Order: sequence, then structure tokens, then C-alpha cells
Amino acid sequence: MRGFYLISAAMTGLCCLLTGCMGCGCGKSTSHIPAVTNFDPERFAGTWYEIARLPHWFERDLKNVRAEYSIRPDGRINVVNRGTTSDGKEKVIRGIARKREGFPPSVGELEASFFGPFYGPYRILYLKDDASLAMVTSDTMDYFWILSRTPDIPDPELQSLLTQAQTWGFPTDQLQFPALPARLLNLPGQ
Repeated sequence: MRGFYLISAAMTGLCCLLTGCMGCGCGKSTSHIPAVTNFDPERFAGTWYEIARLPHWFERDLKNVRAEYSIRPDGRINVVNRGTTSDGKEKVIRGIARKREGFPPSVGELEASFFGPFYGPYRILYLKDDASLAMVTSDTMDYFWILSRTPDIPDPELQSLLTQAQTWGFPTDQLQFPALPARLLNLPGQ
């Protein structure tokens, strides 16, 4: 019986990935927002802390969320996402990312898979010059994350990123801030 529920949960997750990340038309496209053109996988590798995100079932109630990227010998990227549940348990999911076909290597257009052969777009819209901050999405406005090399960022820098995200059309009023101190939850415009 337990196996049935695990398989059902996996299939539900797969269906959500296919309809949400594969561009079923459920959300507004991000094609009007150019990906970064100074992308270097080596500089992007390492640990990123999730500062803000649009809510999704696969991250429900997760805190201290971080993503670890490491370059494989074949040029693809190992992805390890982890976070802490409300009862203190660590939740981990592993995947792989690769460059999207049809884009030059220096453009921040990747695709990631956490479910076998199924890949979804992973677009890097902003990458600070020192690779300390990033904003990423999929191919729809339903997915958005602000990432940092540190678990906290200064208020003015966060506000600047939120303003840019809003200019692009992301629903910043729906963002969750899983790792930030409570003082930041009442930012202007939120």
C-alpha cells in the first residue's frame, strides 16, 4: 500500500512538472525577458540560498532551502536541492541540468531534470557581476526564485531585485521569503 502512495505521489509530481515547467500555456511566458549573456557554469557552481520564491507544492513549508550545483566531467551540472521541513527533517531532491539546445554557451539558458528523461527550462535572468545574487525562472511567470550565496541580503539590494522582478511582470506580492528575518516580510510594495 505504501508503494502505491509513493508511485501516486511521483506521478502527480511528474504531471505537475510537465504542465507547469514544460510550457502548457497555464502561465504567462517569460520569453520577453532575456536570459543573462555572461553565464559561466563554473562561476554559477556552488551553494545558493533561496531568498524568495513563488509558492509551489514541492517546496511547501520548506525553510533553509538551498541549491548546490557542481560541474560534472561531461559538462552537465549536478543539482542537489535541500530544505528543512516544519518538523526539522531535511528534504533532499537530486537532479541534473544541462545547456539548452539552440543557445550559445554564454547565455543563461539551462534545462533541469529531477524526473528521469523529462527536462524543464531553467532560465537565469539576472546574475550579479560577482556571482553573489541571481534571479531564475522557468518558461512561465509561475516560477521565480531569488538566490544568494549567503542566507541573507541587505534590504536595499533585495528591494532592487523585487522592483526588477515586478517590472518583468512576476507576481511579487505572492513571493514567500523562507530564510529571511521577519523584518523583511513587510517590505514596501509587498
